Amino acid sequence: MSSHHIVREKQEPALIIANGEACSEDLLGQLLEWSPFVLVLDGAIDRVLSRGIKIDVLFGDFDHLNFDLDDLRSSQFPIEIIHAPDQEKTDLEKAIEFLIERDFPAANIVWATGKRADHTMVNIANLPKYSSHIKLKMIDDHSCIFPILPFPNIFIKWYKKGSTISLMPIGEATGITTKNLKYSLYSETLKLGHRNGSSNEAIEDGEVHISYQTGDMLIMECKD
Repeated sequence: MSSHHIVREKQEPALIIANGEACSEDLLGQLLEWSPFVLVLDGAIDRVLSRGIKIDVLFGDFDHLNFDLDDLRSSQFPIEIIHAPDQEKTDLEKAIEFLIERDFPAANIVWATGKRADHTMVNIANLPKYSSHIKLKMIDDHSCIFPILPFPNIFIKWYKKGSTISLMPIGEATGITTKNLKYSLYSETLKLGHRNGSSNEAIEDGEVHISYQTGDMLIMECKD
């Protein structure tokens, strides 16, 4: 499997391959088809290489690599290998910041959920932190997760009737108002662990509107 690199870099989102549960080959193939730039976290490198994926950047602290980096440079030329030993941030955080520094406007993230629950929670919770700098989507076989962009904290998108849409605050989000959702909110507050907005759905084909005033809010487009 390889990315065809059929679009120019930064015209389409970069792809970050993390080290959680692998998604289906179909989903990964679709994302690679439209991702001209592929960044892989070092913990996933063995699984990525076994799939024949062309890599643009290998990123991480390289604490547990089982192969020679010179061989990788040769087989994946012109791969860029970035050593990022900072232990105050996760490799995924550092990878996102790397893309921001390189002026990428957007990135999709796969293999970032599943496996360890603590890693999954941290990965998801970190998404809003970067929403002012880069558009991020975390994707697996059942969900697409992304923050509502700040300023003006408004989300509008067309959905098919019955589409599952969960509103998940990171901490607390206030002043939430929705339109075309089964469980409507009118200037209300959601607080993670106390009042969540999971398993809502579009009432009819058409635009769903979500706005809020303070806090951080994630949209989760889910399917069983």
